[in-house]
Amino acid sequence: MCNSARFAHTLDGLKETVVIWSAELRRAVRSGRTVVLLGLYSMFSALVLLVVGWLAGEVRGAVAKQLEGAGADASASVQINEEMRKGVLGFLTSNDSAMIEALAQVPLEVLIVFKITLFFLPAYIALMGFDQISGEVGPRSMRYLTVRARRSSVLLGKFLTQATLLLGLVLIIDLAIFVYARVANPDFSFAAVALNLLKFWLAAIVFSLAYVALTTLCSSLFRSPAVSLVFNFILLFVFWLMDTIGRASGDTGNLRFLRYLSPSYYASDLLHPGLAQFGASGAAYAVFAFVFLMAAYGILRARDL
Repeated sequence: MCNSARFAHTLDGLKETVVIWSAELRRAVRSGRTVVLLGLYSMFSALVLLVVGWLAGEVRGAVAKQLEGAGADASASVQINEEMRKGVLGFLTSNDSAMIEALAQVPLEVLIVFKITLFFLPAYIALMGFDQISGEVGPRSMRYLTVRARRSSVLLGKFLTQATLLLGLVLIIDLAIFVYARVANPDFSFAAVALNLLKFWLAAIVFSLAYVALTTLCSSLFRSPAVSLVFNFILLFVFWLMDTIGRASGDTGNLRFLRYLSPSYYASDLLHPGLAQFGASGAAYAVFAFVFLMAAYGILRARDL
C-alpha cells in the first residue's frame, strides 16, 4: 500500500512537471525575448563565422601568392594548406590523433566557430534564464503556482523549459552554420554534414545543461532577477578562473585540482569519437547539473514564498 501511494505521488509530480513545462514553453516561444535571443545568438555566430572565413581565405591567398612568386606548382600550395590545417586542428584538439581523424572532414571554420561559441554559451544561457525563478519569487506570483503544484515540479518544469528552448535555438544556429559550410566547401558531403551536425549539436546540448542548471540555481538564490544575473556572471567568471589556474598548474602543481571543479574543463572530449571519453565528459556535466538542481531545490523548498 505504501509503495502504491509513493508511486501515485511520483506520478502526480511528473504530471505537474509536464503541465508546467508545456505552459511555460508556449509562453516562452510567444515572447519577444526568444526572438531577441535567437537574433543575438545568430548575429554573434554569423560574425564569428564571417571573420574566421575571411581570415582563412586571406591566409590561403597569401600562401598561394608567395608560392606563385617562388615558382612553385599548385600541388605545393595544396600540401602547405593541408599542413596548416593539420596544425590548427591539432591545436584545437590538443593533438589528440583520434579527434583529428574524426574531424578531418569538418571545415576549420565550423570547428573554430564551435569552440568560440562554446566559450560564450554560458553567458548566453544566463541571459536567457536568469529570471526563471526570481521573476516569480520577487513579485510573489510563485505562491499561486506552489498552491497547485509541488515546488520540485515548478523548479523542474522551468528548468526543462529553458533547456528545451536552448535545444531548439542551438539547433537552428548549428544548422545554419553547417549549411554555410556545405556551400563554401563543396567537398563537405551531405552525409558528413548530417553526421557532424548531430555530433556538434549533441555536444553543445550536453555542455549547456549544466549551465542551465547553474542559472536555475542562481535564479533561486535571490528575489531580484538583476541580482541573479550579476551573481550568475560572477560564478561563470569564478569557474573560468578555476579552470585557467588549474590548467596553468600543469600535472604537478598544487592547484591543479581546481580544474576538475569547473564544468568547462570537461568540454574538450565532447567531440571525441571514443565512447569512453565522451561518456566521461557527459557524466561530469550530468553530475554538475544534478548538484546545481538539488541545491536550487533545497533553496526553493526553504524559501518563504
